Amino acid sequence: MKVVIHSLLLLSLVSVSLARPNVLFISVDDLRVELGCYGNTVVKSPNLDALAKRGTLFTRAYCQQAVCNPSRASVMTGLRPSTLGIWDLPTHFRDRRPDVVTLPQHFKNHGYFTQNVGKVFHNWRQDKYKGDAPSWSVPAVLHYGTHGSDKPLVTGAIPENLVKVPRCEKRELGDEAYFDGRIAQHARSALRKLALKKDQPFFLAVGFWKPHLDFNAPKKYWDLYCPSDIELPKHPDYPENAPKVALHDCREAFRSFKNRPGGKPTKEETLVLRHGYYAATSYVDAQIGKVLDEMDRQKLRDNTVVVFWSDHGFHLGENGLWAKTSNYELDARVPMIVSIPGYKGGYKSHTIVELLDLYPTLVDLCHLPNPNHLEGKSFRKLLSCPGEDHKQTAFTWHPRPAYPKPGQDPEVMGYAMKTSYYRYVEWRDFKTGQPVEIELYDHRKDYSETRNIAPSASRETLNALANLLARTHPRVPVRDGIRR
Repeated sequence: MKVVIHSLLLLSLVSVSLARPNVLFISVDDLRVELGCYGNTVVKSPNLDALAKRGTLFTRAYCQQAVCNPSRASVMTGLRPSTLGIWDLPTHFRDRRPDVVTLPQHFKNHGYFTQNVGKVFHNWRQDKYKGDAPSWSVPAVLHYGTHGSDKPLVTGAIPENLVKVPRCEKRELGDEAYFDGRIAQHARSALRKLALKKDQPFFLAVGFWKPHLDFNAPKKYWDLYCPSDIELPKHPDYPENAPKVALHDCREAFRSFKNRPGGKPTKEETLVLRHGYYAATSYVDAQIGKVLDEMDRQKLRDNTVVVFWSDHGFHLGENGLWAKTSNYELDARVPMIVSIPGYKGGYKSHTIVELLDLYPTLVDLCHLPNPNHLEGKSFRKLLSCPGEDHKQTAFTWHPRPAYPKPGQDPEVMGYAMKTSYYRYVEWRDFKTGQPVEIELYDHRKDYSETRNIAPSASRETLNALANLLARTHPRVPVRDGIRR
C-alpha cells in the first residue's frame, strides 16, 4: 500500500511540474514479444531492456489488426479499424475519415512541434497524402519506401552476402547502409535541434522498419547469436481443429520459395530465417539505443515521455504460419513500454491494454483536451499502479482473403477477442455478419494455441463469449456496422 501511495504521489508531482512534457514516440515493424525484458533468453535487446527498467512494460498489449496499414491507422487516429472501415494495405484512413484529427495533429493543434522520421503511418506509395502531411510541423523524412527495396547504400562495391537463404542478407556493412541506421541518424539530428527549442514542446515520432522482412541486418548483429542457440518452432503444425479460414498461405515469407517442392523453407533454412529475425531485432534495438542516448546527451530525459510499440506481432513457423495476417496470439500481441520523466519505473503491468489506448493516454499524460472521437481508454493509472483494472478484453480482426485487393470487400472477416483466460474468434460472413466458423483457445492450458476447443466447449461458455464480443462488434453486415 505504501508503494502504491508513493507512486501515485510521485506521478501527481511529475504531472504538476511537467504540464507539457515532450513525447518521443518510437515504433517498429513486425516485432513479436521476444525481448530480454519479456523474459526471452536468446534475443539480445539491451537498449529496450534498459528502457523497460525506466518505464512500465506491458505484458498483455494487443494490436487491432495484424498488418501494417490498419494497425497504424488505428493507433494514429484513435479509432478501431472496424470504425475506419480499413482492412487492406493501400486504403488511406483519410479516404474514410478525411477530417479525423490524428494523434500528432492533436498535439500540433495545441502548440507542439511535431516531426516524423521513418515509418509511422503506413507507407504504401507516394500518394496524395504524403504519409499524412496535416500531422506534422515539417515534412516527414524516410517515411516512404518498401521493405524489399532496403538494399545496401554504400560507396563502392557491396560486400558479399554470406547467407544463401532467400529473404536473408548477412554483409559486412555499417548500420547506416540500411534504412534504420539512417533513420537513427536523422532522429538524433532532430533531437539536437529540438533541444534548442526551449519555448515549445515537441512530439517526435521515429518509426523503424525492422525486424520486417527482408532479414538483412549487418553481419555484426548476426554474430551476436550462436547458431546452436536458435531453435526450430516448438509447435510447427496448424492448430488442431482450426478452420481453414483461420490460416493463410504465408505469401510474404514464402514468395521466394514458391518454385521449390513444397514451396516452403527446409528445417535448415527455417533456422537461418529465425536467426535473421533475431539479428534484425538486435539491429533495430541498437538504433533505438542511439536515439535514446542522444536524448540523454541533450538532457531531454527529464522532460520527455518515451513510448515504444510494435504495430503487430509475427509468426516464425509456429502454428504452421509465417509472417502476420492472422488472429492468433503471436500476431495480435505486441511489445509496448512507456516511460515518463522523473518516475523510477521498472514495473510490469499484466493488465490487458490495446494499442488503441496510446492516443488517449498520451493526451492524458500531457494534459491536453481529450478529443471526443477516441475509442481507446487512457491507461495512465497503470504507470503508477500496474495491477489496476483497465480492460477485460482486447479486440483484433482480420479479413479473408488475407490481402484483399484495393476496393475489394473480404469474403469473411475474423473477429478475435482476448480475455484473461481465452482467445475467442468468430469468422463471419462479410455480407451477413453471421458466424461461419468459431475458434476458442484456453490460454490457461494452451497459451500456444495448439488446439481449437470450440467444438467441445460448453454452450454456456460459447454464448457468454459471443455476447461479450457482440457488445463491441455486433453481428451485423460490416458496412452497416462501421460508425462513420
